[in-house]
Amino acid sequence: MKIAFFEVSQSEKPFLKKSKFLKDHEIEIFPEEISLKLLKEIPDCEILSTFIYSKVSADHLKILPKLQLIATRSTGFDHIDLTTCRARKIQVVNVPHYGENTVAEHTFALILSLSRNVHKAYIRTTRGDFSLEGLQGFDLKGKTMGIIGTGRIGLHVIQMAKGFGMKVLAHDPQTQPFLAEVLGFEYVPFDCLLSSSDIISLHCPYNVKTHHLINEERIKTIKKGALLINTARGGLVDTHALTQGLDSGILRGAGLDVLEEEEMIKEEQELLSKNYPEEKLRLLVQNHILLHRENVVITPHMAFNSREALNRILETTLQNMECFANGKPQNGVS
Repeated sequence: MKIAFFEVSQSEKPFLKKSKFLKDHEIEIFPEEISLKLLKEIPDCEILSTFIYSKVSADHLKILPKLQLIATRSTGFDHIDLTTCRARKIQVVNVPHYGENTVAEHTFALILSLSRNVHKAYIRTTRGDFSLEGLQGFDLKGKTMGIIGTGRIGLHVIQMAKGFGMKVLAHDPQTQPFLAEVLGFEYVPFDCLLSSSDIISLHCPYNVKTHHLINEERIKTIKKGALLINTARGGLVDTHALTQGLDSGILRGAGLDVLEEEEMIKEEQELLSKNYPEEKLRLLVQNHILLHRENVVITPHMAFNSREALNRILETTLQNMECFANGKPQNGVS
């Protein structure tokens, strides 16, 4: 079969080249995101593997008449046109579990950076300034952590929070009472979590129902001085509302591994040659404002990016392909 990989880093190439499964197939590896131009080079592609920055649209799929499988190397699949895939009977599979502890650890890296002003202290000391003025932090012990989404990642964050001696509140449409009792956390209504938590961390999927889950109205109900952490998807948070929350002092700070329309920052050099909607340009400006705030820590969508997690992602992706080739598909989402 003809298999094409997009968004492949230099560190991932050796892993793919050692695969016994791939040795029996014709392989194309691209470091770039999917584009119409690149797809025209592989019109006979039968299996396509992408990451989150490649938006697989109906126009892209038109170029690949032989395509049978899209294997995204991510848990989320909102970057793929599932409607067209279903109409074309193209199977879409994902990597449902690969780095629950990995993302949870990054969540606490953001929390600790903000709670102990690590980011500000680092910048100050690189300038030779070792003063402590403005660097006083706060203890996590005894504080209340609010977890929105108690899937695998959320549960790992809960365990870590309990290790820090924190009280944990959680909200999820699907509760798990047994785990709540075992791990020592409490399910509460959404507004109660927002008004009672010193740190709020998002670990829910992004879809139509969760778009702007944290919006202008809900920001107003958040406990004054809380931290907001997002390692899930940028669209969960209304960027304008977040900026207002920080400006008003409702939020003490924010730790963000994801931004709304974050791909715009990567494509800035193309802004002059594309007609972006006004709303998207406004978001780009707001994201830049966030980048320069001392009480905001932003990382480039890297919570998943550990050596061990990436190996697990590639292993599962190759297993997904092999199972599909053997007529026994796994981890399907369409």
